[in-house]
Amino acid sequence: MDPEPERESIIDLIKKGNKSSALAMIGNAFIAVAKGAGAAMSGSGAMFASAMHSLADSINQGFVFVGSVLAEKQPTRRFPTGFGRVINIFCMVAVIVVSIMAYETVREGWHLLHHPAQAGHAFWLNMAALIFNLAVDGAILVKAMKEIAKEARVQTKGWGFIPASFKHVGRSAPPTRLVFYEDLVAVTGALLAMIAVLLTSLMAFDALDGVVTILIGLLMVAVAFRVGYDNMVGLIGVAAPRDVAEKVSMMILADKDVTDINKLRITQEGRYYHVDAMIELRKGLTLADADDIKFRVQDKLMADPDITDVVLGIIEDNGVRNWTPEVLNEYT
Repeated sequence: MDPEPERESIIDLIKKGNKSSALAMIGNAFIAVAKGAGAAMSGSGAMFASAMHSLADSINQGFVFVGSVLAEKQPTRRFPTGFGRVINIFCMVAVIVVSIMAYETVREGWHLLHHPAQAGHAFWLNMAALIFNLAVDGAILVKAMKEIAKEARVQTKGWGFIPASFKHVGRSAPPTRLVFYEDLVAVTGALLAMIAVLLTSLMAFDALDGVVTILIGLLMVAVAFRVGYDNMVGLIGVAAPRDVAEKVSMMILADKDVTDINKLRITQEGRYYHVDAMIELRKGLTLADADDIKFRVQDKLMADPDITDVVLGIIEDNGVRNWTPEVLNEYT
C-alpha cells in the first residue's frame, strides 16, 4: 500500500488558491461599498442593482477562493483521485448567491418601474463610483482573460488573449470561468448603470432606472444559469475537448513500440484531465519489455502539467486500426 502523502500546510494551500478569485473578492468588496454609498444618497435603482451585483460577486469569489484552496489538497488513501471536484461544489454555492441577488435586483427594478425614485443630488458620486467600478472590474476581467489563455495553454500576442479567452473559456479552471463570466456582466452592468444615471439626470425618463435595473438582474440570472450548468457537468464528469484528445493520442502514438490505441477515455476535472487508455503494442514483445513500454508512455503523459492521472492497459496488436479520425471526432 502506498504511504500516506505528507500533509500540506494551510499557507502552502492558500498560495495554490485561484489568484483571480482572490483579487475579484477584494476588488468587488470595495466596489460594493462605493456604489452602495452612491445608491443610498441618490436613490438610484440602477446603482442599487449594480451594488447588489458587486456584493454578490465579492461573496461568491470568497466561496470560490476557499474551494480552490481545498481543491489543491493532495490525494489521500480515502480519496485517491484527489479533491479537484470540491471547487465545483463551492461554485454551485456561489450560483445560489447569484440567484438570490438576481431575484432581489429584478424585484427592485419592477418596483421602480411602478414607483420611480427621484434622483438625489449625488450625480457625481454615482459617476465616480461607476468609473471606479469599470476600472477595477475591467482590470479583473483582463486578468481573468489572461488566466484563461494561460490555463488553456494558448500562445497569444498583444491583445490576442481577448478573443482567445472567449474561445477557450471552457478549458479553464472553474474559479477562473466564474470570475470571467461575473466580471463580464459586472462591466456591462456598470456601463448600463452609467447610462441610466446620466440620462435620468438630463431628462424626465425615470422609468429607465427600473428598466436598467431589471436588465442587470437578468444578466445575473444568465451568469447563474451558465455557471450552474458548467459546474453541474463538472460534478458529473465530462469528456475532454477534441483537441485535448488529439494531443494525448499523438503523445501515445509517438512511441515507436505503440501501434494503435484500442480505447481512450479522457475525463476533465476542472482544468485537469484523467487519462484511461488501452494501447496496442507491436507483436513479439516479452512481458518485461511490454511493461517498460507502458511505464514509458505513462511517464510521458504524466509529464504534461494538465494531466494528473493516467491508467494504461496493454494488449498485443490485433491487426485492426481502432483509432481513426471518426473515433476522434466523437470528442468534438
